[in-house]
Amino acid sequence: MSAELYIGLMSGTSLDGIDAVLASFPGPNGQAMEVLAHHFQPFPAPLRAELLALNSPGHDEAHRCALAANAVARSYAETVAGLLASSGHAPTQIRALGAHGQTIRHRPSEFDGVGYTLQLLNGALLAELAGVAVVCDLRSRDVAAGGQGAPLVPAFHAALFARAKQDVAVLNVGGISNISLLGPEGQIKGFDCGPGNCLMDAWIHQHHGLAYDANGDWAASGQVLPDLLAAMLDEPYFRQTPPRSTGRDLFNPEWLSGKCRAHAPAAAPCDIQATLLELTARCISDSIQVYGPAQGDLLVCGGGALNLQLMHRLKALLPSFSVARTDSQGLPAMQVEAAAFAWLAARHCLHLSGNLPAVTGAAGLRILGAYHPA
Repeated sequence: MSAELYIGLMSGTSLDGIDAVLASFPGPNGQAMEVLAHHFQPFPAPLRAELLALNSPGHDEAHRCALAANAVARSYAETVAGLLASSGHAPTQIRALGAHGQTIRHRPSEFDGVGYTLQLLNGALLAELAGVAVVCDLRSRDVAAGGQGAPLVPAFHAALFARAKQDVAVLNVGGISNISLLGPEGQIKGFDCGPGNCLMDAWIHQHHGLAYDANGDWAASGQVLPDLLAAMLDEPYFRQTPPRSTGRDLFNPEWLSGKCRAHAPAAAPCDIQATLLELTARCISDSIQVYGPAQGDLLVCGGGALNLQLMHRLKALLPSFSVARTDSQGLPAMQVEAAAFAWLAARHCLHLSGNLPAVTGAAGLRILGAYHPA
């Protein structure tokens, strides 16, 4: 019997677009994985702008969120169609797709003791449009069980990248950076480090109209501002002990503006960018030095893996680690997170847990996601 096929869809806090992978899981319990195809589709500019706006309180939010969830479903369905066309597969050949949706709020354990995490996606509409069963809303069950609902990828990272007799850290740098610490005897830790690309992307868009700082070249042209960096690193989040997770609720342009007004009111924009890159590098290296091993391999994925200046700083700040993209292990950096959601869909369909209570703080193992049949 051939392995079942799954699709994973990921649109992260960077809001650049949607990554899709087609994957098979031939091993028992979905442990082995083979990526058969990858497809990327950017968000339409109006949808991207609306999703960014919905990260902050605004007028008529319930109506706007419902329509944005429909629009995300349409964009996801177009991405699925592109993936299937390029791979030569039909929707009927796919067991299910795992879809992250677009996070606009992440406030676990707050307000009423449970809190919430909100990803915009009309899963029923996606199932109608794509003709494939949909597993979505993958974080809410963990939050309901007292967890952070994030990060969800450490279990997947362990299935793919863990090694006997070797410490491995897997770093995803999307809008937010998160780390998975994989011990040689099966120990797994994971949490959000802090900002990844989100502040750097916002700053270069504000000053140059660009979506991101290619290779970190603009940051490399500036000088790190020590007082501003110290003020940023004084953010209480960085002193929280895991389990911990964060997002644009905290690290957003308003947060950045407040820090700049107080500590660098006359700074050159390129120096702010250099400081933001150093902030990302430092919150990652500090996290590893406090909670990780003294040495090992650091595998980097997500858009930040393509930022050459950031990779350079990580190598300098973590000299005892071998720093490389996940491409070195056979899975390209821009496919890892989408592959994780294909894996989570497979776990759901196999009635297997997808969370790690030691990572998220949930009361126990849980099968994650809501299921919408094709």
